[in-house]
Amino acid sequence: GSLPLSVWRLPVPGKCQAERNRAGEPANRRKHVDRAGKEVLVSSLGDVFRNTGVVVVAHYSGLTVAQMQKLRREMKKAGASVKVAKNRLVKIALDGTEVQSITSYLKGPTILLYSQDPVAAPKVAVAFAKEHDKLVVLGGAMGRTALNADGVKALATMPSLDELRAKLVGLIQAPATKIAQVSTAPAAKLARVFGAYANRDQAA
Repeated sequence: GSLPLSVWRLPVPGKCQAERNRAGEPANRRKHVDRAGKEVLVSSLGDVFRNTGVVVVAHYSGLTVAQMQKLRREMKKAGASVKVAKNRLVKIALDGTEVQSITSYLKGPTILLYSQDPVAAPKVAVAFAKEHDKLVVLGGAMGRTALNADGVKALATMPSLDELRAKLVGLIQAPATKIAQVSTAPAAKLARVFGAYANRDQAA
């Protein structure tokens, strides 16, 4: 009553195809994950380019891992960020943004340094480049204003927004007569207004 041995050896229909499909799944899954990851990166870069105050592009080939970590720390401390991405993806993300002018600098191993404060990223980038010659500032953009390397260096010499705010606060809090002495007539008028407000607050 037992079945012939040849019957047990018959191949299961579709088994080989099923095995091939299973073998191919990891590769297909990897492609899907890679594509999804690239889309997320392009989207996040697009948000950066639309909302940031300034973007600096630099070459970084030759920087050690430790030096890159130091650059990231210094950027973070200044309220700025560092991004390394493939130039092809960066160009896609730049399309239609105000800082699209940096596209011409995206050749070779580039790094993006950006900040909301238009002075923060340039300050750190220029200072770091002086200490580490492997970081070479190429240029950047501040909104629609395209910057070459000299433009980035010029921005780096300016006071930060926080420093400007501190100076303005100091100016407003200074005695009205002091401001009037070093000001032109319109500024002196402003000083009297500030003084009047200060006296009113004190009276209250």
